[in-house]
Amino acid sequence: MLTVGDKLPTFDLQAVVGLEKGREFQAITHESFAGKWKVLFLWPMDFTFVCPTELAEFGRRNRDFADRDAQVLGASTDTHYSHLAWRNSHPDLKDLPYPMLADTKRELSTALGVLHKQDGVALRATFIVDPENVIRHVSVNDLNVGRNVEDVLRVLDALQTDELCPCNWTKGQATLEVA
Repeated sequence: MLTVGDKLPTFDLQAVVGLEKGREFQAITHESFAGKWKVLFLWPMDFTFVCPTELAEFGRRNRDFADRDAQVLGASTDTHYSHLAWRNSHPDLKDLPYPMLADTKRELSTALGVLHKQDGVALRATFIVDPENVIRHVSVNDLNVGRNVEDVLRVLDALQTDELCPCNWTKGQATLEVA
């Protein structure tokens, strides 16, 4: 599995970017959001139970990520057609403001090292990537446990301070100084 300090792998994937007829899909690459922080999160499968709770919460908090100059990118091993059908059928997913990447060939999941060994789907992984495409944070949950979007924001805030941040630090609190 790739970890802190590794470069985000190159990728070129189809993504669902909206529901407007004829404008649903767009190619997204590792270079699509140059100069921005990226929060790449992967989920196991469309049309499941835990996954839409995470996708919806990232959508609700998208403005918070944008305020931090970070682009949210979601991905699974499903096709872009499956993503579109899921968005159209699930009320909490209709207005997602970030791209849903289709890692259908499992190239990105494999390169990141987060493909579930038995099930062949992406693990519930989150990567915070800096503007130079260097991975600065990684977390991975088992398939049945959803992640905490608030904590992803907290870690992003801490990374963006470029300071020493103590345990449970949140934005606005003092950072540590080397004596």
